[in-house]
Amino acid sequence: MDGYAVSQLLNDPLFLLQIIAALGTTGFIAGVLAGLLGVGGGIVIVPVLYFLFQLFGTSADVAMHVAVGTSLATIIGTSISSVRSHHKKGGVDWLLLKRWAPGVVIGVMAGTILAAFLKGQVLTIMFSILALFVAIQMLLSKVGGHLSEGLPGQPLEFICAFIIGSISVMVGIGGGSISVPILTAFNYPIRKAVASASGFGLIIAVPGAIGFMISGWGTEGLPVGSIGYVNLLGFGLIVPMTVACAPLGAKIAHSVNPQYLKKGFAVFLFVTSLKMMYSALGL
Repeated sequence: MDGYAVSQLLNDPLFLLQIIAALGTTGFIAGVLAGLLGVGGGIVIVPVLYFLFQLFGTSADVAMHVAVGTSLATIIGTSISSVRSHHKKGGVDWLLLKRWAPGVVIGVMAGTILAAFLKGQVLTIMFSILALFVAIQMLLSKVGGHLSEGLPGQPLEFICAFIIGSISVMVGIGGGSISVPILTAFNYPIRKAVASASGFGLIIAVPGAIGFMISGWGTEGLPVGSIGYVNLLGFGLIVPMTVACAPLGAKIAHSVNPQYLKKGFAVFLFVTSLKMMYSALGL
């Protein structure tokens, strides 16, 4: 963001309030979805920040990296709040997290290094494809379908964990969008999968956010208030709402059937993924 854009933002209270409201609303939705669906909030935060940073004058290439890095930073708070809420209800499988953590961490390290060398356009396309997959999966998924009667054991479990960590960190999500479908495909209980996904989010977000700070250090054209590829303005406005609202989502997840909300969110995600794809391809 250049000096003129900063001055214009500070001298236009209405516009500033609109930005604060947009980020606050994003945090509210992300927090509820993190607790309700185990998606970590990033699936909402990344596209919003991607477009907002461009409105502030940031190039699309840099905007995507900052959106991913900032999303990972916000997921730290969301995951802590969400995993505590699910743990109180006995939903978190700590043995699963312990068994899969090494693969997830190694995947995060590999994904963070790779993302530093990829253009923002590539990350945007990757996110769009993942979001499109998640939207279709939410729209078409039916309870009861699975590949096997239980978890596959090693080394396949390590490979699954590696995939969750590497892909999630490159697109700025908490891992639930990938881990929940994988776990349920092996006949793992859906409620435990959602609860445990919040734990994966913390394992992914902490090293991921640090990695994006380091890899973006000194990059030109960063939005104001950024440390590397993590924007403190977005972080400061989104985190309080996500932390406050994740328990609400967890409460809803244990009391009602979230299928209708899932379908509505899937439609929103489908449209957003196509818009981001068109933007990345310059259409």
